[in-house]
Amino acid sequence: MNHLEPHETAVAPAPIATLDSLREHLQWAIELEHATLPPYLCALYSLDPERNPEAVEVVGSVFAEEMLHLALAANLLNAVGGRPRLDTPQMLPPHPRRLPHGDLELSLLPFGAEALEMFLRLERPAPPGAPAQSDGYETIGQFYDAIEQGLRHLCDRLGERALFRGDPARQVSGAHFRHTAGRLIAVDGLASALAALEEIVEQGEGTSRAEVWDGDQNVFHPDREEAAHYYRFQELKIGRRYQRGDTPQSGPTGEPLRVDLVGVRPMRRNPRLSDHAPGSAIRTAQEEFNHTYCAVLHLLEKAFNGSPKLLSVATGTMYALKAQAQALMLMPGEDGTTAGPTFEYVAPEQRRWSVGDRRRIVVLRDGPYVVYGGVPLRRKRKIVSAENNALTWQTGDPLETEETYALCRCGQSGSKPFCDGTHAVIGFDGTETAGVRPYAELQHVHDGVGISAQRVGELCIHAAFCLGRTRPIAAMLADTGDSDVRSNVMGRIDHCPSGSYSYALQRGGDTIEPDLPQAISVLEEEDGLASALWVTGRVPVLRADGRPWETRNRMTLCRCGHSGNKPLCDGTHREIGFREETPVDGHRLTRSEASTS
Repeated sequence: MNHLEPHETAVAPAPIATLDSLREHLQWAIELEHATLPPYLCALYSLDPERNPEAVEVVGSVFAEEMLHLALAANLLNAVGGRPRLDTPQMLPPHPRRLPHGDLELSLLPFGAEALEMFLRLERPAPPGAPAQSDGYETIGQFYDAIEQGLRHLCDRLGERALFRGDPARQVSGAHFRHTAGRLIAVDGLASALAALEEIVEQGEGTSRAEVWDGDQNVFHPDREEAAHYYRFQELKIGRRYQRGDTPQSGPTGEPLRVDLVGVRPMRRNPRLSDHAPGSAIRTAQEEFNHTYCAVLHLLEKAFNGSPKLLSVATGTMYALKAQAQALMLMPGEDGTTAGPTFEYVAPEQRRWSVGDRRRIVVLRDGPYVVYGGVPLRRKRKIVSAENNALTWQTGDPLETEETYALCRCGQSGSKPFCDGTHAVIGFDGTETAGVRPYAELQHVHDGVGISAQRVGELCIHAAFCLGRTRPIAAMLADTGDSDVRSNVMGRIDHCPSGSYSYALQRGGDTIEPDLPQAISVLEEEDGLASALWVTGRVPVLRADGRPWETRNRMTLCRCGHSGNKPLCDGTHREIGFREETPVDGHRLTRSEASTS
């Protein structure tokens, strides 16, 4: 990769000798690991899984482990007090591009001989005795050797405690990542830092760099050992698997591995938005893909900067990429090729919802609610009479959250009310179907004495505060000349969580709203029935496309996944008997389901 003329002398790159230099190199490591993802995704999604199931397994498993390596690099940077950056234009330069601070050229290609040769060059093990290289490296292993030397040197010079000064709460761990047999190691000192580096290098090159195997079990075939990335691609190139006893010198001698190159979508190499006219079907689909991919980068950056539980949301969002990329590869292009994803950066201001730190709730497309700004989260339980008449809400203890967190919208998370990525593997359809007409245009007004009740039936979640013990509000209005009756009506309306009912003192007057804090309440109704998410205090809620829903003092969001008025609750949770203890159909996210392939 670094080819020298006979008269030239190799100049060893400067060692990593300062903390700032170490942080810079660990950010490069994040950029390096990320740079592998678009090429692997293009190859993976170009494969017809029915005709090439084994190739899908191999490329998919390598991609999942590169995601693991990205997380490990972020843990390393956080451990030494750095700040991982992913949502930046530098992460997505146009293809073809150079591997960050290396010489290998990366292209977006369909699966085939050219892509395999690129992957083999990328994952090539370092030669025995190869020197560490902190820049302009020949192999990724040599680059990580330089980082290891820098860690050891700075640990000796500064002391372990002074070097590993990062906040432990910023570490992502195995509790947040279940997509590979590899280990997601929380880094808190030199030993764990070296273990993280070893995990990265061994999965790519093999244990001790003289072994085919990476030390893990095969995700898809637990009875087999897992070959390192380089040797997995050798299996695909040669068409035969490695078996116990094989070495890098012997090559694979195991069972045949079939690759059907006819079963590959002929994606155009290195597609660009500029290849197609604005507004064309292909360009529109490519732009949609880029928005989704940049949402993944945004969520990853949040996950690595204080909200580690968002890692499962980011990886879950990648499932949307699969459908979008495969749809592109079915669109005929030119010269017998099909379209493909372009992996071009979308500026945050064009995404709208991912800009700023203000409090807000974002509805992710077919995904969870992402809550920004540390909006307080708590539980509220409906108190009912002996006859099950709704009386009031009882506020419970606050729930611990990160500054940015995600709440389940599909109803099947194993960690409700929080999202755990299950929406991705069950194919949750979160299409937003609620109407967008303003509240004022929808309301029906019913006048009483000293009160004008306003009702929007489309917002009702059937919490039943409007029914009363003997008569519904609509019937009580005729008697509101009695101040006790009027007060009763006002109190019942104030308890309506969705704001379906509101009131003014006279027709056309200002609506009187209860003084509610900015918060999200996880509602529980009678008999342990799980209800909506109650958003109060005019916290803005944004659609997946960034457009805002009408901001109101009270609104209720569906969390059972079955509302016909998404993202708003329509009371369907009552019909299906939705409960928080178990998902609706008992589904749990498994490792094999979580594989991006």
